Amino acid sequence: MSNPGNQPAKRIVSIDILRGAVMIIMALDHVRDFFHIHAFDDDPTNLATTTPLLFFTRWITHFCAPVFLFLSGTSAFLAGQKKTTKEHSIFLIKRGLWLVFVELIVITLGWTFNPLYNVFILQVIWAIGCSMIILGLLVRTSLPVIFITGLIITAGHNIIDYIQPPQEGPAYVVYTILFKGAFAFFPYTAQRGFLDVYAILPWTGVMLLGYAAGKYFLPQVTAGKRKQALMTLGIATTLLFVVLRFINGYGDPKPWAAQTSVLYTIFSFVNTTKYPASLLYLCMTIGPALIVLSLIGHVQNRVSAILITYGRVPFLYYVLHFYLIHLFCVIAFFASGHGVHEIIDPNLPFLFRPVKYGFDLWVVYLVWIIVVVVLYWPCKWFNRYRATHRQWWLSYI
Repeated sequence: MSNPGNQPAKRIVSIDILRGAVMIIMALDHVRDFFHIHAFDDDPTNLATTTPLLFFTRWITHFCAPVFLFLSGTSAFLAGQKKTTKEHSIFLIKRGLWLVFVELIVITLGWTFNPLYNVFILQVIWAIGCSMIILGLLVRTSLPVIFITGLIITAGHNIIDYIQPPQEGPAYVVYTILFKGAFAFFPYTAQRGFLDVYAILPWTGVMLLGYAAGKYFLPQVTAGKRKQALMTLGIATTLLFVVLRFINGYGDPKPWAAQTSVLYTIFSFVNTTKYPASLLYLCMTIGPALIVLSLIGHVQNRVSAILITYGRVPFLYYVLHFYLIHLFCVIAFFASGHGVHEIIDPNLPFLFRPVKYGFDLWVVYLVWIIVVVVLYWPCKWFNRYRATHRQWWLSYI
C-alpha cells in the first residue's frame, strides 16, 4: 500500500496552522475546567443558565477534538509514505499503545495531581491511541477500505441511539468503551476506577476519514485541486449538518428547539452532542474546518508562523499545558484563601480543585492567554530541536 519512494516533498503548512489554532483554543476549555466558578456545578451549554460568552467559550472548543483526530489521521497517512506497509502498521500500533500509556499515566497525573492514581481518566489521547491501533491494522488493507470503514462508523454509529443498550455486565462495559464514554465510571476497587470520557469508535471513524483525506496532500496533487476538493467536502459536510439538524432527524440524540430569542435558538441549533461524538457534532465541526483548511494553504504571516510553532509540536504542548494550568490552579487555590483541608474534594478526582472554587470568566481568559504565551517558548525550542535531530524517540512525541 505504501511506497517508500513516494514521499511528500515538505510539510503541509496548512495542517500545522489549523492544528496550532485548535491547540490554542483547546487550552481555553481546560483552563475553564480548572478556573471557572461554575465549571463543575453547571453545564455551560445549559440554555437555562448559561450566558452568551460562557456558551461560546465552551462551544468554540468543540472544534478541537474532531479537528485534532482528523488531522492525526491525515498526518499518519503522510508519514506512511516514507515507510513500507508493514513498517507503517507496526509504527502506528506501537505509537497507539504509547499514547494509551501516556493518557493513563502522564495526562491523568496532570489532570489530578494525585500520584496515587485513584482515578484513571480516558480522554482524547486515549481515543487517538486506540484509533491509531485500529488504523495500524487497517493500513494493511487499502485506502478505499479505510475510507469506507471510516464513513460507515461516522455516519452509522448513531444507530445505537435507537437500540436498547446493555445495562450491566461485560456487555455494558464493552458497549460503553466503544460507543458511549460520556464520563462512565468503572470501579475496580472500592477506591479506584477508570473514568471513560471518550468512546473509541466515533473517534476512530474521524481518524480513518482523516487518513483517507491524506491523498489530497500528496505532492502530485496541485494546490488548486487540493483547495477545490477540501472546499467541496467542507461545504457538503456543513450543509449535511444544517439539513439533518434542521429536520431534527437522524444524527444527534438531542433535538434543537425554538428559544425565547434568536440568539438562544441558534445556540440550541448548534448545541450538539460531544459525549459520545454524534454525527451532527462531527459534521458541524469538521465541515467548517475543511473549508478553513482549503483557504490557508498559502498563508504566510506572523500569525501563521506562531500557529505553526504550536501545530508542529502538539504532543509536547498537550502534555505541558495540563501541568502548567494545574500549577497555576494550585497557586490561585492558596492565594484565594483556600486551605490544606480543601485540597481533596470527595466529589472530584482533581486535587486543589474543589467544586466550590473558581473565578469569573474574565479570569479564565486571562489565565488562558498566559498559559498559551508561556508555552510558546518550549514549543519553539522543541520544534527547532526536532528539526535538527533524528533520534528514534522523536517520532513518538
